[in-house]
Amino acid sequence: MTVFVLASQSPARLGVLRNAGIEPVVRVSHVDEDAVAAALPADTAPDRVVIELARAKALEVAGQLAAEFPDSVVVGCDSMLLVDGELQGKPLTSEVARARWTEMAGRSADLLTGHAVLRILGGEIVGESADCSSTTVHFAKPEPEQLDAYIATGEPLQVAGSFTLDGLGGWFVERIEGDPSSVIGIGLPLVRRLLTEVGVDITSLWV
Repeated sequence: MTVFVLASQSPARLGVLRNAGIEPVVRVSHVDEDAVAAALPADTAPDRVVIELARAKALEVAGQLAAEFPDSVVVGCDSMLLVDGELQGKPLTSEVARARWTEMAGRSADLLTGHAVLRILGGEIVGESADCSSTTVHFAKPEPEQLDAYIATGEPLQVAGSFTLDGLGGWFVERIEGDPSSVIGIGLPLVRRLLTEVGVDITSLWV
């Protein structure tokens, strides 16, 4: 049976997959995201940046487990928020999260999620497909004390764009235009299509 390998430590991505009938093997990549992004040409389009980051993660994990899971698919993802033409990843600090929320509150931005799928057979990569999903997120304008409370939880520090849709950040999202699972971190419709392109039917992977 083909094994679904998630090249991510994200509990949100794992939750999306489990709710959709997939029990993946989780392997965390150790890709230096900043180094991968810095190595790309300066004029690389935002959607290509997140795709290349996702691909780097999938390739790094595939190199670790091809022998362990010779019949598998490895899925890597990377999400960033596109605000005024600039990509934003994880803020990591309260100060950066606050500055980003000050900038995006009451506005809209595009959450880009790159997806890369590698097909492994006989311990070798025999197929690859990748693409990006884009979802427009319309943000509310939280009161200063609400933003203080949200940042104090620590949730926005470790997520792309400084917000979540499926957690506390969901209180401050007015609406979205696009795929909600992609905003959470892994777009089910897109992954289904990418799997089809490498010869795997998603229903064959359901638990």
